[in-house]
Amino acid sequence: MAPAVLTAMNASPAAAASGRIEFRVVRGGFILGFGSGTGSLFFRGDRYNLKIGGVSLGATIGLASADFVGRVRNLRRASDIEGTYRAVGAGLAAAGGGAVARLRNSRGVELEVSGKQIGFMASVDLSGLRVRIAR
Repeated sequence: MAPAVLTAMNASPAAAASGRIEFRVVRGGFILGFGSGTGSLFFRGDRYNLKIGGVSLGATIGLASADFVGRVRNLRRASDIEGTYRAVGAGLAAAGGGAVARLRNSRGVELEVSGKQIGFMASVDLSGLRVRIAR
């Protein structure tokens, strides 16, 4: 094989890859909201426990939990998942207690998640979601 082909084959592990994420968030509040949760990242055959925060800042009334699952794109290493996420495009769309969101952090990692909310919350907002690997 040509040296350029061998180099390209050896470079593939460092290339951006996809993973899977699942997390549960409990949100609540009256006037000012709070939210936190836990989850898992499944990436390159390993599972990483996650801590979730920063959900539901702003005016809220109620209490709810939501389970989300989805894809993680543009990971080079598991630690790239860490950061604060902002909505991409239309952000969160809700229908019949379900929600779909596309979010991105400063490292370019994208989450495409869908979930189902249990309970009542007047305001649902995943923009500002903070994710870190539990250590």
